[in-house]
Amino acid sequence: QVELVESGGASVQAGGSLRLSCKVSGGASRLCLGWFRQTPSEKEREGVAQIKTDGTTAYANSVRGRFTISKDDTENTLYLQMDSLKPEDTGMYYCAADHSCPIYRSRASWGQGTQVTVTV
Repeated sequence: QVELVESGGASVQAGGSLRLSCKVSGGASRLCLGWFRQTPSEKEREGVAQIKTDGTTAYANSVRGRFTISKDDTENTLYLQMDSLKPEDTGMYYCAADHSCPIYRSRASWGQGTQVTVTV
């Protein structure tokens, strides 16, 4: 069983930056890892970014060029660097892990979430 613990959420002004972290128990190097978010306007969690075991990354169109996903396999930690934040980035951000990519919501392991609020 994979356990995930997010941190780093905060309230920030538009245009600012935040870095989210997710501590992964169970070996980050062998898992497909990703970040999802639940915004007030969406019923389902939206995939934000994903990183494969070989380091290959993928991003949602809405965040490409502003967000960067990375991981440190030695520290078993996943990161999401968020720059040029917009009010529409506001939401609960979740770390997710699956045994292969793409991450399927129904079978993934989830963290408890960390709140990001972007103010104008």
